[in-house]
Amino acid sequence: MQKPDIKPYYDVAIIGAGVGGLTTAALLSKAGFSVCVLEKEPHAGGYLAGFRRKDFRFDTAIHWLNQCSPGGMAAKIFDLIGTDHPNVIPQRRIRRYKGESFDYLLTNNPDELRDQLIQEFPHEKEGLIRFFKAAKKLGKSFSEFSKIFRTEESMTPVERMKNKLPLLKFAMPFIPYISYTGEKGLKKGLNKFFKDERIHKIFTGETELLSCLVPIGWAYYGDFQSPPIGGGQVIPEWLEHVVHYYGNDIFFKASVDEIILENGQATGVRFTHFNTAYSIKSKYVVAACDIEALYEKMLPANAIPAKLKSKLKEADIYSSSVTISIALDCTPDKLGFNEELVHIVTEHAPTGMQCDGNPVTSEISILAPSYRDKSLAPEGQGTLTLFMPAFMDYENEWLTDKDDKGNHKRGDAYKKLKEDIAEVIIQRVEDMVAPGLRSHILFYDVATPVTHYRYTGNRGGTMMGAKPGKKNMQNKIAHYQTPVKNLLLGGHWAELGGGVPIAVKAGTNASLLILQKEKPAIFKLLAGYMDDKIPLQVLQQAKELLPYPCNWVQEPTPAQKAALRKQNSPASE
Repeated sequence: MQKPDIKPYYDVAIIGAGVGGLTTAALLSKAGFSVCVLEKEPHAGGYLAGFRRKDFRFDTAIHWLNQCSPGGMAAKIFDLIGTDHPNVIPQRRIRRYKGESFDYLLTNNPDELRDQLIQEFPHEKEGLIRFFKAAKKLGKSFSEFSKIFRTEESMTPVERMKNKLPLLKFAMPFIPYISYTGEKGLKKGLNKFFKDERIHKIFTGETELLSCLVPIGWAYYGDFQSPPIGGGQVIPEWLEHVVHYYGNDIFFKASVDEIILENGQATGVRFTHFNTAYSIKSKYVVAACDIEALYEKMLPANAIPAKLKSKLKEADIYSSSVTISIALDCTPDKLGFNEELVHIVTEHAPTGMQCDGNPVTSEISILAPSYRDKSLAPEGQGTLTLFMPAFMDYENEWLTDKDDKGNHKRGDAYKKLKEDIAEVIIQRVEDMVAPGLRSHILFYDVATPVTHYRYTGNRGGTMMGAKPGKKNMQNKIAHYQTPVKNLLLGGHWAELGGGVPIAVKAGTNASLLILQKEKPAIFKLLAGYMDDKIPLQVLQQAKELLPYPCNWVQEPTPAQKAALRKQNSPASE
């Protein structure tokens, strides 16, 4: 194998080629920095990487996208990087709430659902109107998110004081409902609006009042999007193209072993690439990877205060999932699926059993990606993705053993366990929403928390990192500046929450903090743009930023390539 062209020095070394790391790399490349991205997997994307089976393409983690349409925070940053970025698809049909006794659809006109519920429950009219009005106020706050996503770590004391007012304005609609969590809290919160248990059942599976309200709020402001044509993976593919355009490096199958420290300051990284050890020097290191791996494995034991590491271990984090990616011999509409996410619940099960990873009672989310995007499957066929919340500690870490390096050994017991769980989930979906589903399955692939951990390195295989909430806020779990000088966080662990918008936010803010020290003129431009005080056109014309010709060309999907081969084959002539 040819030795990779790894330079001895880069301005910035970035660990992780997910959306956070690649956003950092693209922005810093545009600002003229030399950048090296190190990714342990063979391709970019993290949870957006997706995968191929035969001529089918599957997204690995996307339920929906937010803040990616024009005016959204993520779209704002993508526009700055290059206007050739993939375009997301606005959703009209958003979420189907399905239980044994109910079946409701939320669209981009939530008043339709409100009016349907008022017609069915006229005695709760006043409360239903208040509920949907409260949700709309939350949606209004989120519609302003693209103006308030700059980290206070980049602000002067005066700027921080001025920033309190817009932050408070954003938070005010949430405050009355933030304490209604857990089974009792949720019931009490819903009772503030309506007491009819039949309406309560619609929100079976939720664990807090805000999670009932926020999706409706997003729907009011059109902030639900499906991935671009080609699937979620085209977003990291585009970012990868931008980084390479500027002559910067991304190395795959490159596992970082150690952050190099000199006098308590990060000065580079040591990593393994195809069983060969390398090291590079850099002025900054941005970690867009699992924070526990960073603090516990890549740094000396005394580099991070024990108190901070303890708080991180105790942080509330999102669950992992069992994800079943199904190839169908028919299009999803033949089985009754449309573009919306279908959320099915077991009504009789208490809240705790809706999200504890038991396949018999847990909530299940269903997507039909190829309904939204025909390029993901061969003509006349389709894809279906089933998600169930799951946790690493289930059945002694999924009946796995550990090798001498602590990696999971996935034997026959593990394989049987995940197949058994998949069969239960598929049967429930067939029984509740898709009669005859099994007879249309060509094959399916099952991912567990062990799978998600193996491919992302995220603690417990968590899908999104640390949750927003009182405990994590009080413990200051979210941070960009680490206790090690010039070592920054740039992935979703830098923030509370997860998904594409949070990863883009984190990558942008990590870039901003470096620019603040190294290139003040560009820092002022980017900070002003993030604060909605400088328009995009000013940055596009700024001589301080390197031009980019917006020349990305999207590759066809496997199904599209197969169709082209068939079209060009002699037999088709």
